[in-house]
Amino acid sequence: MRLRLRWATKLAVLLLAAMLLSTCAGGALGSDSLYVPDLTQNPQAYAGQEITVDGAYLWRPELQGAAVLALGVSTLDNGLDAQPLGDPILVENFPAEATAELHQPGDAVYGFVRVKGRFEADGGFGPGGSYKFRLLVSSAEPIERVLRTTESTPRSAMPEGVISIYDLTANPERYKGQTVTVRGYYFWNSVIYVLAEGVSTEEDGTSPKPEGNLVWMEGFSPEESAKLNLGPNNSYVWGYVEVTGTFETGGGFGKDGAYQSILNVQQSKALSE
Repeated sequence: MRLRLRWATKLAVLLLAAMLLSTCAGGALGSDSLYVPDLTQNPQAYAGQEITVDGAYLWRPELQGAAVLALGVSTLDNGLDAQPLGDPILVENFPAEATAELHQPGDAVYGFVRVKGRFEADGGFGPGGSYKFRLLVSSAEPIERVLRTTESTPRSAMPEGVISIYDLTANPERYKGQTVTVRGYYFWNSVIYVLAEGVSTEEDGTSPKPEGNLVWMEGFSPEESAKLNLGPNNSYVWGYVEVTGTFETGGGFGKDGAYQSILNVQQSKALSE
């Protein structure tokens, strides 16, 4: 179920008011910027022009290196599966540095930006020629700036008989085929199940994603999961844990066979609540 629409805090009211008060009037409310509906509702008025537009930037891997600018973005409860709202504009040559402070939940990058570039409305743009509009970007800057904080596995000595995930991932062949007890950060979002060096979140605690080296992990106790950080509608789980299980390495594990190692858990314990 989709739970929320992603809007820039404080800026949401301004953008919505501008779109309600103006149809194709650029510079509404004293701004020199257009809004995405200004372009998509009256494209011929701006086709071939250098313009400045505010909107919601969204990049996903299936766009094959491009991205879109939209009215807004909707996500699932866990921040994944971001989808553009309204009629999106394909954007090309978007500078990577402008995305550093946007939302990055793991499968996409999105957030509010101000973009300058040449607007085109000839159709047939992007993968499969499915986009009616394109913006060739000359410069861009974030309007919405998202800061992330990270909780990481301590690098201090572990209790006797316990290793850290740093040890496990640095020396996987040493532990191959063995039953090990290891501490790290468990992360689950219905798509991936991993033990990570750490987990980062946005300032409000949303959009968690695993950080550092990862080990695919199966068999973590649901009872212990309930003691960790839980997303809305149980859409994600994360926290510091201790697990005992059989470790294997050599590649081909987990989702899409993308993980080098796997830990099949026999015992698990939440260390952070």
